[in-house]
Amino acid sequence: MPKPTQVYFQLGRSRVFACAVEWPGWCRRGKTEEDALEALAEYAARYAPVAADAGEPLPSAAADSFDVVERIDAPPGDSYSGVDFGTIDAPCQLDLRPLTAARAKRLASIVEASWRKLDDVVAHAPAELRKGPRGGGRDRDKVYAHVFGAEAAYGRKIGVRHKQPSVDDAAAIAALRADIAAALISARAREPLTENGWLPRYAARRIAWHVLDHAWEIEDRSE
Repeated sequence: MPKPTQVYFQLGRSRVFACAVEWPGWCRRGKTEEDALEALAEYAARYAPVAADAGEPLPSAAADSFDVVERIDAPPGDSYSGVDFGTIDAPCQLDLRPLTAARAKRLASIVEASWRKLDDVVAHAPAELRKGPRGGGRDRDKVYAHVFGAEAAYGRKIGVRHKQPSVDDAAAIAALRADIAAALISARAREPLTENGWLPRYAARRIAWHVLDHAWEIEDRSE
């Protein structure tokens, strides 16, 4: 029997994220835990080509069953978490495991495949996207620029310092991405790569999720 896919929940006040522990970027949100798992299963077909492009094929039965290994509770009191505003913002306990060279390279490969997915989607999307609640009124280039702004900020969480590249500066984009990938590949310790930074497993998950979430947004709003 295939092993269930390990997932963890991050709970907000009004929403829940379900994240596949070993598959950076495969994270979806719902109103309840059941909704989040259902969304995660639905997106397996969209995530699988990214994993395959990374040389890490998603098992065909990956979405058939899930093993919930952890629940990260919502903040106490009336505080809202990033989950409520659409962002994963906490690692799970399994992210504390040390990385082998092969595991670190795998993380970087999936992140790089997520970048290729975004670039391909942007290359084939219209400049003006369909308006609606998913992404509001931002058009293609503004969504693309938003991703680069986030990546420049995320990079600092793993010791990579670059200014936000513009959407038409291919050299700056490549340099930022190369340094992020190199930082992930070099990661070994069960601690952040820089002071007050992110664990490498969580960094890969957060970066790939953000890239793919907006790639899929552009796809959905191009229809």
